[in-house]
Amino acid sequence: MMEVYSCGKCGSTTCETGEIRTTGSGVSRFLNLQNQKFKFQACSACGYTEFYRMDGRGGMGTVLDVLTN
Repeated sequence: MMEVYSCGKCGSTTCETGEIRTTGSGVSRFLNLQNQKFKFQACSACGYTEFYRMDGRGGMGTVLDVLTN
């Protein structure tokens, strides 16, 4: 299934996609636990980027963050 992308700023139809992890607030920030997970779409022409929160927080990724911190 092919999705159609259109930049909200410049109207370009090409983008880059990816995923990032960030720390939350409170204890997770103090311990540098990157338990917030987001997908992003960045316009290839102007760089405008939109982030989307991913469900399924915690789990094995959090365990690996603690072990590799």
